[in-house]
This record gives sequence, C-alpha cells and structure tokens, in this order.
Amino acid sequence: MTAALQAHNAADMIKAATDPSGPARSSRWIEQLPLARDRPVFGVVVMLAIVTIAWMLRALADPLLPPGFPYVTFFPAVIITSFLFGVRLGSAAAVICGMLAWYYFIPPARGFSLTRGAGFALAFYVFVVVTDLALVHWMQSANRQLAREREVNRSLADTRELLFRELQHRVSNNLQVAASLLTMQKRQLSSDKDARAALDEAGGRLALIGSISRQLYDPSGAAQPLLTFLEQLCRDVLQASGRSDVVLDVAGDEQLRLQPDAAVPTALIVAEAMANALEHGLAHGRAGRIAVTFGLVAGGDLEVRVQDDGHGLSSGFRLEDSESLGLRIATMLARGQGGSFRLAADHGTTAILALPRHLVVSGA
Repeated sequence: MTAALQAHNAADMIKAATDPSGPARSSRWIEQLPLARDRPVFGVVVMLAIVTIAWMLRALADPLLPPGFPYVTFFPAVIITSFLFGVRLGSAAAVICGMLAWYYFIPPARGFSLTRGAGFALAFYVFVVVTDLALVHWMQSANRQLAREREVNRSLADTRELLFRELQHRVSNNLQVAASLLTMQKRQLSSDKDARAALDEAGGRLALIGSISRQLYDPSGAAQPLLTFLEQLCRDVLQASGRSDVVLDVAGDEQLRLQPDAAVPTALIVAEAMANALEHGLAHGRAGRIAVTFGLVAGGDLEVRVQDDGHGLSSGFRLEDSESLGLRIATMLARGQGGSFRLAADHGTTAILALPRHLVVSGA
C-alpha cells in the first residue's frame, strides 16, 4: 500500500511538471527535485524499473537498429533517473546500463570482451553520462539554492509587512491620542466658542488621518483603488455626522487607483467637501442626497465631484473670500498636489477637486 501511494505521488509530481498551467508552477516543482530523498528504497525500485524498461526496449529494437547504437535507450534512462532521483541513483543507473549495453549489445555480444571497438564505445558512454550527471547535479544545486533564497525573501517580506503594519498602527494611535488631547483641551475653553470650534475641527481632522492611515497604505507601495477608498471614506464621514436622512451615492471608474502619497491629502479634501455639504447644504435636518463621482476628464486629469441637492451657495459667494478654515485647508492641499479645489452652484452645491494625472493609475 505504501509503495503504491509513493508511486502515485511521484506520478502526480510528474504530471504537475508537464502541466502547461504556467512556468511558475513548473519551476516550483523542479525545485523539489530530486524526489524521494527520504525514501531511498522507493528510489532504488523506480530506478531499477527504469533501467529494466530501457533494456527491454533496446532488446526489442535490436533487430531494427544498425550496428553502433548500443546506448540508444540507456542514455534517456540515465538522464531520467538522475533528473528525478538525484546524481547518486543516476550514477547507479549509469553503471548498470553500461554493463547491460556492454554485455548484450557491444560486439562480441553476450560477453564482457574488451576489444578496441568496445573500449572506444565504453569511453564514449562514460564521457556522455558523466557530462549528463554533472549538468543535472549543477541544475539541481542551483534550484535548491534558488528555493532557499525564495524562502529567505518570503520571510523578509513577511517581516517587512509585519513591521509596516505595526508602524502604521502606532502612527494611527499617536494621531488618535493627539486628537483626544485636543478634545480635552477644548474643555478648558468653555467660554470661547470659536476656540472650541477650532479645536473640534483640528481634533476631527487628526482623528480622520489616524483612521484612514490604517487602511490606505499597502506595504508593497501599490496604488489604492479609488472607488473603494472614496466609498469607505464618505460613509465614515456620513456615519460620524449621525445623519440617517442623507442618501450617499459613490460612483466612478473601478480601474482608477490612487497613488499612496496622494491618499491622505485627497481624503482630507473629500472629507471637508462632505462635511461642508452636511453642515451647510443639508443643514437644519434637511433630508437629501450626496453624490460623489470621479473620473478622468479631457486632458487626463482626475476630477472628483461631491454634489448635494441642498440649499446651494449664497449669492455672491467667492471661495477666495471664505473664512471657513476647512475650505482654505482643502484649497491649500489641492494646490499642494498640483491640482485645484472649487465650489460651484448646480441644483445645490458641487465641490470639484481636480488632480494631475500622475497621481492616479489606470488599470487593474
């Protein structure tokens, strides 16, 4: 039963090596060679079977072959054995095959006569099999070294990801602590409403940066899916506002991804646009809808729109003259990324963030 199971496993590995599903799978299988390193008896049995098959095939083909081809089936047997089970069993197969060929197929047959022709044929055989065994040994040594290096690289990658996530966790916690300190400081300013409001806004922004930094960055430095990023951000802002009478829609090109360096500034700008829509456009408990859309526009720039169906802008409103700290911060952050931020009246209010093309990646 055990031998049958081992043979079945070996057959499965051979099948995997010939499976055209991809070079990566085949290379990983090759790195496991030689087989049966911990099962020497199984390797010897399979080696003898391969040699026996090679001898039988050579005997069957003997009437069809002209003189001078004593090793035509033995060379493949030696190569297959050494490839699958290592140079040690390959060497044993080479000796057995050489002896069989010398006895049966090198004239004069049925004997171990060392004539000049037999000596030349045996020398040629030794040269070929030694070369083959050396090449197989070097290949398998290189594969083992490659497997060890891949394992080291995998371990280093796991360690890097662990350290990265720990760093992100600590940075986020520190930001949350800073936000809590501002909240505590606010309690000391019970008589100054403007100062309390300013501390509230600062604490909220720090808390927002802390929360998004946990999920925005990837240890590999990959760009972030913009749809997922904006949808999660906007829903967090809406949930934090405690508003259940506002419907949120987020839509855009699913293939667009945001570069890591642009994540936090963009999050702050969009969060400010959402907060402005909730606080002003849909103020005083007015139910409504906020639609967040994004996509590439003419010229290749990215445009993010946050549109509400609320009260709209007051007459004569100019963003440049606004005293809102949040809007000034949004404008400054947009310019810092080489983009722009503006408000427009369109059946309510639409906040428009334009970012340069190099901050986004198109494609999965």
